[in-house]
Amino acid sequence: MTTIAGNVRARRSDSVFFPTMALAMALTVFAGFARSWFLKPVFHAPPELNALMVVHGVVFTAWIAILMAQTSFVAGNWRDLHMKLGVIGFVVAGTMLVLGTLLAVDALKRGFTPVGAPPPPVFFAIPIGDMVAFIPMLALGWRNRRRPDYHKRYMILATALLLDAAVARIPLGFIESGGIVVAFVLADAFILLTALYDVATQRRVHPATLMGGAIIIASQVLRLLIGGTAAWQHFAMWLAG
Repeated sequence: MTTIAGNVRARRSDSVFFPTMALAMALTVFAGFARSWFLKPVFHAPPELNALMVVHGVVFTAWIAILMAQTSFVAGNWRDLHMKLGVIGFVVAGTMLVLGTLLAVDALKRGFTPVGAPPPPVFFAIPIGDMVAFIPMLALGWRNRRRPDYHKRYMILATALLLDAAVARIPLGFIESGGIVVAFVLADAFILLTALYDVATQRRVHPATLMGGAIIIASQVLRLLIGGTAAWQHFAMWLAG
């Protein structure tokens, strides 16, 4: 009886926490890309959007919308809808991998980096690292799709991995002056929130939170290290032509 009651309490708390996390992520994305995407006609902010940027923006927006819908479906116990939309979600995720890689190369060739970011050959490691780390996060999410407590954490953290780009573009002075390290730290707040939720509800950090958090943080450290090497910068300059 105690175990059953604990499971019921966990489901009830999950039905609040994970939709709230998805909403917070959506607001973060909106805050970061309002000027350059969502409200671009109002702000007329650079850069001008090419076709690749537009398609990527649409697909990434769809991913955030799917995340919000999926967490809501689970909270409402609409399992069938969640499973059907889940297939579409993984197709969208795969499309993001391709588009994200192409967009990173496109930005490198255009010599574009966000405000406060390092030069393009160095910065190129950041978006490419997002795509590389996104692959194991998606694989773990798919592998654990029938283990809801694991699956939902992997999918939330997979999205948290991609938030550095949005955070870096939020128009606040300390973010712009702090560069990519500050963007990483602020995006990692979603890992910390998930870990704190685990401790509050389960008296331990969930294994999926530990694994997902480790992948994200390791990828961030490696990107900062690799991006600063001469070998990487030569490779990036060769790729840029």
